[in-house]
Amino acid sequence: MLFKSLEFKTNNGQKVKITDIPVLNEASPLFYKINIKLAQLVRQIHTSKNVKTTYSFRDYLKTVLRWPDYELIYQSTSLKNNA
Repeated sequence: MLFKSLEFKTNNGQKVKITDIPVLNEASPLFYKINIKLAQLVRQIHTSKNVKTTYSFRDYLKTVLRWPDYELIYQSTSLKNNA
């Protein structure tokens, strides 16, 4: 799975980086859910008083999504015979 990161500056001029954003196909049913949650996180960062410099989108989704949806997004493919 491919991941991307997003860097932007807040209204105060502080640089913020969001990592572990999954890249999904637009035909995927989870594509819009990911975009909405990312927009909510960015909005939350802009309105927050004390802002960290780095956020993990994966950790954020753990707290906001139901576990089956989270596993569908970040599914780990187990290797057969430990290969």
